[in-house]
Amino acid sequence: MNALPTATNVFIDGATQWVALLGQPVKHSFSPAMHNAAFSYLEMNWRYGAFAVATEKLGEAIRGLAALGFRGANVTVPHKEAVMEHLDAVDPAALRLGAVNTIVFSEGKRTGYNTDGSGFMRGLAEEGVTVAGKSAVILGAGGAARAVIFALADAGVRRLTVVNRSADKAEALLKAVVTATGSDSDGEFPSKRIEYAVCPWEVEELRHHLEEADLLINATSLGMVKGGRIEPYPIAIEKWLTGRPFIADLVYNPVDTILLKTGRDRGMRGQNGLPMLLYQGVRAFELWTGREAPVEVMQQVLKAKMAQP
Repeated sequence: MNALPTATNVFIDGATQWVALLGQPVKHSFSPAMHNAAFSYLEMNWRYGAFAVATEKLGEAIRGLAALGFRGANVTVPHKEAVMEHLDAVDPAALRLGAVNTIVFSEGKRTGYNTDGSGFMRGLAEEGVTVAGKSAVILGAGGAARAVIFALADAGVRRLTVVNRSADKAEALLKAVVTATGSDSDGEFPSKRIEYAVCPWEVEELRHHLEEADLLINATSLGMVKGGRIEPYPIAIEKWLTGRPFIADLVYNPVDTILLKTGRDRGMRGQNGLPMLLYQGVRAFELWTGREAPVEVMQQVLKAKMAQP
């Protein structure tokens, strides 16, 4: 492939179509570079801009984008849930999840979608990882964990274990999955049966669940670089990481996380958060434009951004 396209390759004029990222903060986002490179590669007169929006201004921002003729938007923290009340329609999958990360402006309507779960699953598929009938351990019970767990449930996972400091929060998340997917208290889904468990940050319990796990997912910020230091795990990884699960660490800064490195030393395969970041963006691009996204271009831009100090 030739040199990657950049924003400087794009001429902005009165016919330029716009897409926005709304969040607080947004200056750290890789999405503008990824999407603008894709637009440039396909020679589309489209541009993607990031805008910091305070929570109390979110409704005004959405209405402003619609009034200005924007074609779409991404929504990131802290607005993924609050944005739903400012939309005309929400895709059933996003409605069930209770969060929107992508908006399409079309024919006077504002429609919300969520591409996080499908992005995660496509990243796993890229590594040849299947989840039907398998057992998964998820670290965390926040928004990322919620998207992942719903996607795993839809894909036919057999057992879900949520590890979290707050057992109440983990139980509430699992209850939400049960309610939204129409299962009963025994975890019985239509044509599926899923077992549930909540696990505290305790060595022996962690090891017990991981011994039989096929997949370990870090859906927290543990291991991420923050303020020049890596956010530590509550318990040293080498004390509890066992078995042979495939590791999906949603952290991508650093690219090679302490969880991935420890797992690799113990013969475990894994991937960082880049595939999920990439493929949620790919799906959003295709929703906005109706065109096939240039995946390789977008992937190379993300890798280049991540390699920067």
